[in-house]
Amino acid sequence: MSESVSSVPSVSSVTFPPAFLWGAATSAYQIEGAVREDGRTPSIWDTFSHTPGRTAGGETGDIAVDHYHRYRDDVALMAELGLTAYRFSVSWPRVQPTGRGPAVQRGLDFYRRLVDELLAHGIKPSLTLYHWDLPQELEDAGGWPERDTALRFAEYARLVGEALGDRVELWTTLNEPWCSAFLGYGSGVHAPGRTDPEASLRAAHHLNLAHGLAASALRSVMPARNRIAVSLNSSVVRPRSQDPADLAAARRIDDLANGVFHGPMLHGAYPESLFAATASVTDWSYVLDGDVRTAGAQLDALGLNYYTPALVSATSGAVPGPRADGHGASDHSPWPGADDVLFHQTPGERTEMGWTIDPTGLYDLITRYAREAPGLPLYITENGAAYDDKPDPEGRVHDPERIAYLHAHLAAVRRAITDGADVRGYYLWSLMDNFEWAYGYGKRFGAVYVDYATLERTPKSSARWYGEVARTGTLPPAGSAA
Repeated sequence: MSESVSSVPSVSSVTFPPAFLWGAATSAYQIEGAVREDGRTPSIWDTFSHTPGRTAGGETGDIAVDHYHRYRDDVALMAELGLTAYRFSVSWPRVQPTGRGPAVQRGLDFYRRLVDELLAHGIKPSLTLYHWDLPQELEDAGGWPERDTALRFAEYARLVGEALGDRVELWTTLNEPWCSAFLGYGSGVHAPGRTDPEASLRAAHHLNLAHGLAASALRSVMPARNRIAVSLNSSVVRPRSQDPADLAAARRIDDLANGVFHGPMLHGAYPESLFAATASVTDWSYVLDGDVRTAGAQLDALGLNYYTPALVSATSGAVPGPRADGHGASDHSPWPGADDVLFHQTPGERTEMGWTIDPTGLYDLITRYAREAPGLPLYITENGAAYDDKPDPEGRVHDPERIAYLHAHLAAVRRAITDGADVRGYYLWSLMDNFEWAYGYGKRFGAVYVDYATLERTPKSSARWYGEVARTGTLPPAGSAA
């Protein structure tokens, strides 16, 4: 059973390896705004957020936090805080508005300027090609359930690689393909909002294929020194008991959360148990000869995103109600072939998202992938927490809960390194408050507070604390975290 943050032992002051990267992460649609400027056309998230009832309060990313116009100030703030790395995503419809054809240079120019600004401040850029903003025109043609979308993604990857491969060394093909496939096409709580179990599995396969094709495309146009990764939000799935039915339920969720992606990418095959569990949903006939080999294109690094573990059990004949498994409530399951699995709230302190704080899950995730992919460098590409942050009368934003969260999770990372895991960097989610997908602007994950009325940025106390850790490479004793 899950442990709370308070169950993690206190640690003395510890240092991280000298070359360890201390970063923060964002994504294009959540921060850029400028959705109609310089040739950009709608993505599926523009369409989804403008559809009544899809996002909290009908909020959209039209303006977001206006990073498109304020990026120089944002980079200067990163440097002031002491960050050594920044993970951002490229907006596909800003670079290739229809998902086909030549790049729009005005769109690429924004990312050229951003990368140059980062390098000028001594901050290593880490580029993600896809963080969920599929061009709407490609969705209209069928989206990720269609094979052609994977081919289009490889063309897009080549365009960006040609433009930025001389200055960006760490490349991520996909961010959290599980969300793209199963929240976008299964439960429908993410764009494009479809609820078709078979389509979600088709999307997962074509995302795997897209990753492999994009990796090959990037390697064909970039310097050999560059590294190619993928960021997976692999779940830490725990059975509620050791009853065989609960163990079987956990295995099914593990296959759907993890094996469906790391099977092809790391091991050259989908789990046979995944095929068996989803036989009533799909026949997998869209997996063509050579696809899995393509999906297993050599990785130079693996990104892991972690927030909270999952606790599951068999239903023992009970009929599940609306889904509320940490990914938004829906009458449609994001777990095809596993409708009879129940998700339980793990005990312990929780964030504003309702997610249990459990750094032992991060340790377990890291050590699992150290075993799954020995010799492959790991990066924590997302980890963080949402809290109801508010300025005090002097305009300062104190967030001791986030400091405690970060301390506990960084301690888990350091423990994994001590135990032999090759973890080379940590990217806090997120640099600043932003558009939190279907939750709109109501959930604040940022280390930097954003006043959405004025767009003024104010570093929270956690930003200053994290910056000091980044500057010194030292995690202070737990008692000094608040």
